[in-house]
Amino acid sequence: MKAEGRHFETIWLKPGNPAVVQVIDQRFLPFELVIEDLVSVEDVYTAIRDMHIRGAPLIGAAAAFGIYLALLQGKGKDSPGEWLRQKAQWLKSARPTAVNLFSCIDRVVRAVSAEGSLGVMQERALEEALKIVGEERESCRKIGEYGLPLIEEVSRRKRGEPVNILTHCNAGWLACIDFGTATAPVYRAHEKGIPVHVWVDETRPRNQGSRLTAWELHQNGVSYTLIADNTGGHLMQHGRVDMVLVGSDRTTIRGDVANKIGTYLKALAAFDNAVPFYVALPSSSIDWSVEDGVSDIIIEERGGDELLYSDVYTAGEWKRYPIAMAESRVLNAGFDVTPARLVTALITERGLCKAEKNSIFELFPEKKPKRL
Repeated sequence: MKAEGRHFETIWLKPGNPAVVQVIDQRFLPFELVIEDLVSVEDVYTAIRDMHIRGAPLIGAAAAFGIYLALLQGKGKDSPGEWLRQKAQWLKSARPTAVNLFSCIDRVVRAVSAEGSLGVMQERALEEALKIVGEERESCRKIGEYGLPLIEEVSRRKRGEPVNILTHCNAGWLACIDFGTATAPVYRAHEKGIPVHVWVDETRPRNQGSRLTAWELHQNGVSYTLIADNTGGHLMQHGRVDMVLVGSDRTTIRGDVANKIGTYLKALAAFDNAVPFYVALPSSSIDWSVEDGVSDIIIEERGGDELLYSDVYTAGEWKRYPIAMAESRVLNAGFDVTPARLVTALITERGLCKAEKNSIFELFPEKKPKRL
């Protein structure tokens, strides 16, 4: 996708120095495009925990590179394998909800576990991390292709009038590797000349919608309007939303969807107003070990400062201002779970399916447990 007129992905090896992983530091957007160098597993942990980067596919890819960087730091260790296992467990603690973090770490660790020398382990880890990046990029591209007909159908029905799509948080290329998940069909429709317009939830309290989604849509020439989080239901009541399209941090095998806090309320409003509610996700964001999302998905609770203060970027620096009493008790849940019954369909890299166990396993039969 484009940023400042150039093509960017969200994570890559520094040209000429494969010991450095580079990312777009999302903390500075939309005001400044900053590239951050990650040179250690500690850097990756901090970038994930403190949300220099975010989005389930990107977190997973970054964690994979984190294992590679940990191995680069393993020279001189008595037991590189044990060192790696310790760092892998620690890296998993950076954030609790996005399943990609755990699965990508495990995948790279498995890829190097049978190797002998540290040098070979480093090569295998890098190879696997780059493979994950390529797979996520291709998955998002395919999500765009499979989601496009949904937008085309609405456009035909509206006789070429703009298709109004409401989204929540940022499930764009900044959260992935390229294309995005929820934005992939939007970008594909825009490329084909179909008039699309996106209602962008601000997404309190960290404003991923207003700071990230609006920025990337603007960079790529897609029409959008920024709205307060609680505006979506009103727009649906008045027929101004043709579909809701969101991403996922973790989806269960029966189709429950954990996504940024506030997604569940959008799904309820969509259901009440007969507005289709689609979830776009790569299969890497499906937790094949979990069925009941409400009971079994760990929901991250973040620090209270995100609700007590507002960060304002001015004169090249961030300044923090109080917006509530410092004495206030705060509950700051980062995610919620939308039950499968409220999801119209899942859009994956293999096509659309119902948010229902059998339908999901029809698309991914290799994941079906033998007992089912």
